Amino acid sequence: MNQTMRHNGIKASISIFFLFAFFLVGFFALLGIFGTNPNTPAGHEGYVYEKPRIFGKGGFRGELKGPSNYGISLWRNEVINVDFRPKTYPEDFKILAKDELNISFRFQSIIKVKPGTIRTVIEDYAGQAFYERYIKEPLRAMVRKHVQYLKSREIKEKRKEIAESVAVDLQEHLKGTPFLLVSSVVGNIDYPPVVTLAVEKKLAAQQLLDEKETQREIAKKDAEIRIEEAKGIAEAQKIINETLTQNYLQHEAIQAQLKMASSPNHTTVYIPSGTNGIPLINTVNKKQ
Repeated sequence: MNQTMRHNGIKASISIFFLFAFFLVGFFALLGIFGTNPNTPAGHEGYVYEKPRIFGKGGFRGELKGPSNYGISLWRNEVINVDFRPKTYPEDFKILAKDELNISFRFQSIIKVKPGTIRTVIEDYAGQAFYERYIKEPLRAMVRKHVQYLKSREIKEKRKEIAESVAVDLQEHLKGTPFLLVSSVVGNIDYPPVVTLAVEKKLAAQQLLDEKETQREIAKKDAEIRIEEAKGIAEAQKIINETLTQNYLQHEAIQAQLKMASSPNHTTVYIPSGTNGIPLINTVNKKQ
């Protein structure tokens, strides 16, 4: 009888072991089929929630700050991740300025989400769609308000002032929300083709005027140089005329006669002429 009891005990133990093993396999199979492990990447925060079930309403389960995992659970937990890093949001505009010209430009805002506000962002501000749902259209209205009263030329000249004014309005709009404005700027401004063409013509005309002015200055300098040269020639002639006295000319004529008289290559005939004794000179070359 003891052997029978011992045999029955062993069988019961084996049954309990297999039953436990079957239970574990079934549990992990359920985790594989129905379980989830929500995770959030770096730079993001995650809103963990449970999907509604047949029994129970589901809902918020917790928050994650990436990179991290929520952990495996049997119930189908999900996560909504939102990027909390600063991001640039560009908006393109084509606005009629005060002088009736359509001006095209881009306005760029850098906005970030305050850390630790993921639940508010998801439940009150549409999660990742917060910019489209809450910021975009108010921002565009602010930009139009600060641009429409300006003339087309003033828009380019006052780009910094426009960006600063819009930033003040947007910061007021974001007060009390999970969002922060980091910076804003007015990008490239494009004028209508007719304005661009007029500016190009004006620049070309100005360049031509500058060139003519340069040429005029060069001509003026050349004229000044010629005047100075003429003054120099006139002064030289004045000095020469003052030094060419009758005695000096007679002396130079005598010296010339002495040089010619000593030359073996020609015969010189002196013809007395004039009251100062300076002769007329006729030179006849000798044959070699």
